[in-house]
Amino acid sequence: MEASGAAGPLVPVQQLAAWGAAGAMVFGGVVPYIPQYRQIRRTQNADGFSTYVCLVLLVANILRILFWFGRHFEAPLLWQSIIMIITMLLMLKLCTEVRVANELSAKRRCFADLDLRHFWHWSRFADYLQCLLSFGGLAGSLTYLCLDSPLFVELLGFTAVFSEALLGLPQLYRNYRNSSTDGMSVKMVLMWTSGDTFKTVYFILNQAPFQFSICGLLQVLVDMAILLQVYLYSSYPQKPVSHPPHPASTKAL
Repeated sequence: MEASGAAGPLVPVQQLAAWGAAGAMVFGGVVPYIPQYRQIRRTQNADGFSTYVCLVLLVANILRILFWFGRHFEAPLLWQSIIMIITMLLMLKLCTEVRVANELSAKRRCFADLDLRHFWHWSRFADYLQCLLSFGGLAGSLTYLCLDSPLFVELLGFTAVFSEALLGLPQLYRNYRNSSTDGMSVKMVLMWTSGDTFKTVYFILNQAPFQFSICGLLQVLVDMAILLQVYLYSSYPQKPVSHPPHPASTKAL
């Protein structure tokens, strides 16, 4: 009797813990971008950030949602993808507006030009939406046609999480190219690291598809590499390497 009575109060506690973990999974991924968003909005400068990070997350989460149709996984992971897509669109919109405002004399580029030299360096937010809708339509059609193939579904899931695992590489390369982490929010990277560590443990404990665990581990390694850059470039500052100007060199996250 005492054992059953003691177990009773633990059930709501366990449920609350489960709900809290699910909520952290859904919204925790977007929290690291809040300080970067505020910094860009305050300074009206997005030079320290790479919009390719937005591209990676948008592609990865669109593919993850399509993967869900072939192999259902936990609802919090699905909602996480939806919330992340909305967040990245807001980030992309802000950074595009800031970049265009700072490059009044630059030639305007659009998605309809189909010029790979200026891919993802367009002058209007609407062009990014056109690109994403085109990609989503093509990927969705292919998924619909191949949904009965287990091999295709597993490859789709692996592509989704592997591309997300490479999330930090554009920022890592940009820091290396500039020999500096100026303009990048260190708070964001610290939140990346803590969030990626949490979700990797969440994936393992909840027996999510193996692709998710691989993604989490790779992301943690990239996060640690960026933090190492922060330490090295602050402790041993280097002379920035000069690069030829690019018509759309500002790549904001």
